[in-house]
Amino acid sequence: MFELVAAPNAHAIATMLLTVLALWLFTRDRIPLELSSLGLIALLATGFSLFPFADIKPTNFFRGFAHEALIAVCALMVLGQGIVRTGALEPVGRFLGRIWGRAPFISFLATLLVGAVLSAFVNNTPIVVLLLPILISVCLRTSTSAASVLMPMGFATLVGGMATTIGTSTNLLVVSVAQDLGLERFGMFDFALPASIAGGVAILYLWLIAPRLLPPRSIELDNASPRLFDARLHIDEGSPCVDKTLADAKTAAGGDMNVVRIRRGETFIMPLPDATLRAGDSLRVRDTPQRLKAFEQALGARLYSDDHLVDEEHPLSAENQMLAEIAVVQGSSLDRTNLRFARFLDRYQLAVLALHRAGKDIWRASENIQEVILQPADILLVQGSREQLSVLKSSTEFLVIDATVELPKTEKAGLALAILAAVVVFAATGIMPIAVSATAGATLMLLTRCLNLGAAIRAIPPSVYFVVVASLALGYGLVATGATDFITAVFLSATFGASPTVVLSALMLLLAVLTNVVSNNAAAVIGTPIAISIAQQLALPAEPFVLAVLFGANMSYVTPMAYKTNLLVMSAGNYTFGEFVKVGAPLSILMWLTLTWVLSSMYF
Repeated sequence: MFELVAAPNAHAIATMLLTVLALWLFTRDRIPLELSSLGLIALLATGFSLFPFADIKPTNFFRGFAHEALIAVCALMVLGQGIVRTGALEPVGRFLGRIWGRAPFISFLATLLVGAVLSAFVNNTPIVVLLLPILISVCLRTSTSAASVLMPMGFATLVGGMATTIGTSTNLLVVSVAQDLGLERFGMFDFALPASIAGGVAILYLWLIAPRLLPPRSIELDNASPRLFDARLHIDEGSPCVDKTLADAKTAAGGDMNVVRIRRGETFIMPLPDATLRAGDSLRVRDTPQRLKAFEQALGARLYSDDHLVDEEHPLSAENQMLAEIAVVQGSSLDRTNLRFARFLDRYQLAVLALHRAGKDIWRASENIQEVILQPADILLVQGSREQLSVLKSSTEFLVIDATVELPKTEKAGLALAILAAVVVFAATGIMPIAVSATAGATLMLLTRCLNLGAAIRAIPPSVYFVVVASLALGYGLVATGATDFITAVFLSATFGASPTVVLSALMLLLAVLTNVVSNNAAAVIGTPIAISIAQQLALPAEPFVLAVLFGANMSYVTPMAYKTNLLVMSAGNYTFGEFVKVGAPLSILMWLTLTWVLSSMYF
């Protein structure tokens, strides 16, 4: 039996309302997470300054900026970026690419296991970046469905990330917040056993069942894609643009005609806006076939490809030109910027034909494609020569989706892998806290030039940084005002008379639902003090309830926006929201039931 606590005080009510507001703001795509998080921190600090409460200092809400867990999360993200940039996992990718051609069914299981194991020690983003091109290239070569393997692979990395304290940022936050509240700190492998048991069940589901739930959809870069072609528009005597400026001709053609150069006899003229066109001039233009024909009609010109007039017998052709899809990955030079600022065309001589985010076209006709702000997991359809695409792929900065299994590797790959291994060993043996070893490892990455400073800074998404700080501030406010005790009492009232196993299961289910709607880090930080309070009121060990929060907050399977790698996989595999629910919901239920049984067997 237990007694309900008294009604919450005004400060607790205000903090709970602000928490609800925060969870709502974190689901709004149009409001940047950085802005909403910073606004919440400001509201907390300002509110407790104007309306003081007990011993709470308003400046305490800023402690999250220097919290040990946040420092460790940021350092591990830098380490993961170093692994990506140096191509340190290239031997793993080469091995998987080789065995896929021999035994695809067993190789798929090996890929799932490799992804899960690696994700226990490295942020799963570089693991997904490693495995995506391998799986896609194999599917393109064998004419099999990429959709049946990409989503299971992504989920396998999420499942593996639950096994250690450094597997995900969520794990680190839960462990650190629990320690702040008086619990003995979890060791790196303290919850590896329940995670491995549930992970084994999940891997079997992803290997044998999940592919059957997905449609047989292959990724094809065929001729229906909007390729760009170089052609010549010959200006005849009767053309209405004779003796007009190039600017006038562009206006007549719709305003966005791309003129590469102007040829007049044996000389070439720069395509300046005030250049006057004459009869006999040839304009070298580059665009899609439909638009080139439209330019021909608008200017009263004749369209040529090489030395042939374009007609049914001599159609447009693009020799040595290839199409490829490029995914924007976290920390790349395209992350949170646009093509113009990144000078993408100048640096790589590749034309961007289309932009997609979560399977939808994000380039509106009213804006310039060069000005669209890109985000991680956006897909660029590019066209260029085979040589330029090879240069792009070997840069280790981009995820190029094509029909090859060649993976980039640099001379620093072994060094980067050794640094990561040292970080894990020092943290696992207790010689150093993970925040210290990870920070030292990130510093070594920079000093040894495995990673440059710009890439290291871009590896830490501002959205993740500020959401963690805001979540820590909200968690502190909930505990200090007594709001956590009230929420705990309400939760226990709803589960009154139930066994500890049912209470633990209900808590895990609540977190599993929250993590697919709001930030998993926010759900974990807010849920951890509630879990400890539940254990205290039930006079039970706190560890299983904390682990229920940790595991529940990691079940980001049901929606594509629940985790950043879900969006990357969604874009690469052209999945729909419904397909994520179809595969992810059964996986979440399977993990929930398995972990409930395992935790209750171990602790009750």
